[in-house]
Amino acid sequence: MSTAKAKRDRAGKGGRGTPATAAADGAGIEYTLHAYEVDPNAGSYGEAAADALGIPHGQIFKTLLAEVDGRLTVGIVPVSSSLDLKALAAAAGGKKARMADPKDAERATGYVVGGISPLGQRRRLPAVIDTSVSALGTVYVSAGRRGLQIELAPADLVRLTGARVAAIARG
Repeated sequence: MSTAKAKRDRAGKGGRGTPATAAADGAGIEYTLHAYEVDPNAGSYGEAAADALGIPHGQIFKTLLAEVDGRLTVGIVPVSSSLDLKALAAAAGGKKARMADPKDAERATGYVVGGISPLGQRRRLPAVIDTSVSALGTVYVSAGRRGLQIELAPADLVRLTGARVAAIARG
């Protein structure tokens, strides 16, 4: 692939990078961007992305923000599952967790709901990734905007987010 084409491919839809792709570039990791058309009527952004890209729902992970004992924490789980708040609290060293207000999530991460990436967030937040990530060759997460996913090695995702790996998915 030519360098110009590689740069275009990495920039993704619209030719602009995101803080997530900048974080991946800065870390020197290998990744692939996947653009797709967003269905405005989709009930679940993650499942719609998996369907649009033709990948298993267990290979694409959603980024959810919760408050663990009042502190924002990132939970990263497959779109085929839901976040077990009790397990997230325990993995983060807390007692109680509840989903964060979407406006707080957007403000803390710098991304909009449906496009929140675990990479390149405005503020580095504690993060926990579900253990199912370890069984995958590659994993997909939001690249920082709706309609764009980044595919990378699970170990790179863990390293770039500074996440703990724990069983936090239900279902």
